[in-house]
Amino acid sequence: MANVVVVGAQWGDEGKGKIVDWLSERADIVARFQGGHNAGHTLVIDGVTYKLSLLPSGIVRAGKLSVIGSGVVLDPWALIDEIGRLAAQGVAVSSANLIVAENTALILPLHGELDRAREAQAGRGRIGTTGRGIGPAYEDKVGRRSVRVADLADPATLAARLDRLLVHHDALRRGLGLDAVDRAALEAALAEVAPRILPFAGPVWKVLAEARRAGRRILFEGAQGALLDIDFGTYPFVTSSNTLAGMAATGTGLGPGAIGYVLGIAKAYTTRVGEGPFPTELTDATGERMGARGREFGTVTGRKRRCGWFDAVLVRQTCATSGVSGIALTKLDVLDGFEELRICTGYELDGELLDHLPAAADRQARVRPVYETVEGWADSTAGARSWAELPAAAVKYVRRIEELVRCPVALVSTSPEREDTILVTDPFVD
Repeated sequence: MANVVVVGAQWGDEGKGKIVDWLSERADIVARFQGGHNAGHTLVIDGVTYKLSLLPSGIVRAGKLSVIGSGVVLDPWALIDEIGRLAAQGVAVSSANLIVAENTALILPLHGELDRAREAQAGRGRIGTTGRGIGPAYEDKVGRRSVRVADLADPATLAARLDRLLVHHDALRRGLGLDAVDRAALEAALAEVAPRILPFAGPVWKVLAEARRAGRRILFEGAQGALLDIDFGTYPFVTSSNTLAGMAATGTGLGPGAIGYVLGIAKAYTTRVGEGPFPTELTDATGERMGARGREFGTVTGRKRRCGWFDAVLVRQTCATSGVSGIALTKLDVLDGFEELRICTGYELDGELLDHLPAAADRQARVRPVYETVEGWADSTAGARSWAELPAAAVKYVRRIEELVRCPVALVSTSPEREDTILVTDPFVD
């Protein structure tokens, strides 16, 4: 049996939450390996909607262990709030079903303040962050001045960490016209939250290594999408972590040999939140129709998503950089009723035909999509659970996507509901 990594194959918001939840029935452990509470998953289970941002999607399933790895940056107050919201919906979260890596870097209030201040002053050069402090927290992690989960248990270590952290941040804040950090207030807030976080802390790397030796199935859950990767995304309009499948190993402490299957999640069309290039974006009535039918608003921020045709060039590229074994194609039902559909098969730039998105920002901004037009379908695909229930044109559309991205479709999702899924290949069977 294979351990499975789930990653977004576009710019995020591909429907990873539902797919991870669906797969978690077959898993013993669900591990989140990067990102922060800027990313969100929406699960619809028996008509009940659960909105998650830090907790792995497996948390809503009884008997599963959820793990937050050290590749994540953790806002402890956001975690406590999320646990409380789930409790109100009848989902109990305790140290029995959640473990947080003790070496996980924390997001503090000063990180969000810095994030928002920078964006406010950036003007047209803004990145389009969520303002939740994820980028500054990763900067401090790399700069070796983070407060980590384990530090909350030792006042002397915590004081030393804050000394180093505040020397850096107070200098930045002066340049941005912000007051110095109120250290006493920060220490008091950390002292209050520490006993609520520390019961979840543990050596995730050890827990996962032991689980692997015992033959337990592990499902690795990524946040955002491959096109937001700090190295291989549309830089600088990216997130602050590596979102590719390889991060599953680094972000949990389990070696890459533990990964057996990589499932890339892609919508049957394309969306993006925030700034940055988007070659197939539709700013007309067709784009509005996609957005309305797909309810394209961010789970965490509520921001409206930009919509466009399926970009096979980008998905083919992310299949290569993440080593994707199979694609889960989501929101196929959003395309019901379109007389014809278009798929981007290449780009034109200054008279040259390209088969990939170039790295240079100016070239990314100037590429123009080359489209192939395919037949649409009038019948509904919503709720289909087998190939036989899909219109012939919908099946042809899926098969054409397989050809263009050079990767087989393993799953097709036809609604937000957990069971409305067509299984082609079981990722857990190696």
